[in-house]
This record gives sequence, C-alpha cells and structure tokens, in this order.
Amino acid sequence: MLIVDSQVHIWEANSPGRPWAVLDPPYKPHRPVPFTKDDLLREINAAGVDRVVINPPPLEGWRNDLALEAARLHPDRFAVMGRFNTDAPGSRGKLATWRQQPGMLGVRINFKTQGDPTNDWFWAEAAAAGVPVMISPIPVEQLQLIGAAAERHPGVKLIMDHFAIRHRHGEKGDVAFANLDKLLALAKWPNIAVKASGLPAYASDQYPYRQLFPHIRRVFDAFGPQRMFWGTDITRMPCSYRQMVTMFTEEIPWFSAEDKEWVMGRGLCEWIGWKLP
Repeated sequence: MLIVDSQVHIWEANSPGRPWAVLDPPYKPHRPVPFTKDDLLREINAAGVDRVVINPPPLEGWRNDLALEAARLHPDRFAVMGRFNTDAPGSRGKLATWRQQPGMLGVRINFKTQGDPTNDWFWAEAAAAGVPVMISPIPVEQLQLIGAAAERHPGVKLIMDHFAIRHRHGEKGDVAFANLDKLLALAKWPNIAVKASGLPAYASDQYPYRQLFPHIRRVFDAFGPQRMFWGTDITRMPCSYRQMVTMFTEEIPWFSAEDKEWVMGRGLCEWIGWKLP
C-alpha cells in the first residue's frame, strides 16, 4: 500500500539572509527549532511513509524554493503544493506555467488572509491549467463560497484542509467539529475533496483517538474513500509519525483494504496528478 502524507511543513531558522515573513496576525512556527527536509526524510523513513506533499508555511512568505529544492533532491519522495499570492500585481497568467516548475503540483491558498473566494479569474486559470488547489481552513461562513466556486468551475480540483477546522481557535473534542455539517455540504460537488490531516490536534483523548472516529466516519461516508486524503501536519501533532499512520491503517475498524489504499495515498496522487509508482 502506497502511503502519502498530504501535508507537512518544513522551514529554516529566521536569519538576515532568509528572514521570515512579517505577518498579521503573527505566525508562530509549530516547533521551536526548524524542521528541515533531512528531518522529514528521517521521520518518514522510520514511520513507513512513502511520499509527502510539502506545504510551505506562512512564515516563508511567498517563497517556495525550500520545498522545491527538497523535491528536486528527492523527486520520488517529495512534491509541493506551493504558496501563490492571488493579490500580487502580475499574478494573473502565472498559473498557466505553474506546474512546469519541477516538483510543483499545485497551490495552497488561505482565503482568510489573501484573496477572495469569489474571484473567478483565479478559479478559471486553475481549471484551465490543471492546477489543483488546497484550501487552508477559512471562516466557516466562506465554505458556501467555495462550493459556489466549485459549481461555477467544475474543472478545478479543490481540497479542503484539516476537515476545514481552524486550529488557531484551540478547540478540542466535539466542539472542534461543531461546523462539520457545513463541510459535508460541499461533498455534493465532485470536484471537492478533503484532507483528513492534523486530526489528533483536535482530540480530547489519547491515541488511538477514538473520540475522532465518528467524525472521520461522517466525512468518509459523505466524500468516499477516493476524496478523503490522509495527512499529518506532523510538526504540531501530539503523537509520533508512526502513530499517525497506524491510527488509520490499524485502528479504524470500518476501513476495507481497498478503502485504505485510496485514503492513504492513491486518491491524493490521482487527484493532484502525482504519478503513481
């Protein structure tokens, strides 16, 4: 079974030669020390993970070079969903050649801090260029706008991150999933998928986090195994990388062998166009 992590951040230390972006509100890295491609490679080798999609964190500003370098050096292990500034002058037209960057498979957008989810030029260009879009958790009121965009532009493939939970609020247990119905409403559009990533951060119990299972089941039933993608966001998780894997591969009782094949890697690779080995 191919195991592909749909989200990990890597970053280097803040330095004069490579300063972090100044953000409002401020962004704090998940760990007090940098997490590099070499750290990530060691961890996925130990955990039995085959591939990782790197999402550059906000502190990188609009740079994708660190992630792309990792993908250049390890093309069989790493690919990138890069940061793309929809508000920058000259941003229109750039998606046409976006995937020509070696290792770059798509973009990750945060409509809370950039752009407008009703901005049709972005969706139209993403659809025309075959650029899949991961969407960082946004205000729940905007979820219906994402659905409307998916309906207007059926050619664009969208992925809602972290079950659309905004982890900055710090909720755990059932409270964290209070708006899950609004995410499930998006399942009627076949060009919207969801990342089952970062979930232990919202659990109020310990591994294997059975408190999460009913919520995972609801999303699984709505989107199906081909549109729900496992992931970790490992640098902010309260458990080991291996436990992030086994929570899905060994602990969730209703997954069939075929379900796990799709959820753990095949579905994501087919959705974002990462050629299967």
